[in-house]
Amino acid sequence: MNEPIEPPEERQQLAAELRKLRDQAGVSGRELATGIGGISQSKVSRIESGKAMPTLPQVERWADLTGASPEQKRALIKLAERAFTEIHSWSRPLRDSPHAQHEISEQEADAWMVRTFQPSSVPGLLQTAQYARHVFGLSPLPSVREDIAAAVADRMRRQLAVYELDQGFEFLITEEALRWCPGPDAAALLPAQLDRVASLSTLENISIGVLPAGGQALAYASHGFVIYEGHEADATFVTVEAIHAGMRLFDPGEIDIYKQTWFALERMAVFGDEARGLLAELASELR
Repeated sequence: MNEPIEPPEERQQLAAELRKLRDQAGVSGRELATGIGGISQSKVSRIESGKAMPTLPQVERWADLTGASPEQKRALIKLAERAFTEIHSWSRPLRDSPHAQHEISEQEADAWMVRTFQPSSVPGLLQTAQYARHVFGLSPLPSVREDIAAAVADRMRRQLAVYELDQGFEFLITEEALRWCPGPDAAALLPAQLDRVASLSTLENISIGVLPAGGQALAYASHGFVIYEGHEADATFVTVEAIHAGMRLFDPGEIDIYKQTWFALERMAVFGDEARGLLAELASELR
């Protein structure tokens, strides 16, 4: 079994510094939570273990309540600001898994709602095995291309989550992404993939919106992103994938920008029978 993923280094460092300050001040977690206000003792524990990110006002209040010096307080705030944006090379998760599917699966499992915008390809949770095989074959990372079968198998296991009714999944996919073909024969690959997307759209915990080509743009989004809505407000974050690395955003202001973009993109999409009709037309055209 895979081990739980460790929090990134800067968040671990922030957690350690905050825990050290509280211990040195002799303040209990309950006392600190009461003094900060608006957080629970369990939230204090999650912050100190690196599992949750405090806001900047909470870091400032933490420093005040534990008697931090002005220099310590400034250093904590700078560290927290850096920890709000995590950039991690794909080589980090690849040390334990050559295709990073375990890390993504854990992120999904911890969220009650996962919202995915994808302008370039079918999202991983909706891919057929054959489509996924071709996608992994295009990876610039040799470690992924060398173990495509394992990567596909893990992606298929990840997809079991979409059948859990206590968890919601929302997808916004551009028509261009649905037409993108990672294999040599679109007629052999894409109709089955489009049929799968249409089939999954009928599940009660899944919403799939298609952004038709040629429609009026209500938002500009040059890249895909995923919003993970945590069971607690502080557990919500956004991920963005680049070719060489992934980025996770925890800053509430930045998260709000992505949410606003999501809702604007949502107004551009068609859903339900209209979306399935468009998928059927595309599949028929490509056969």
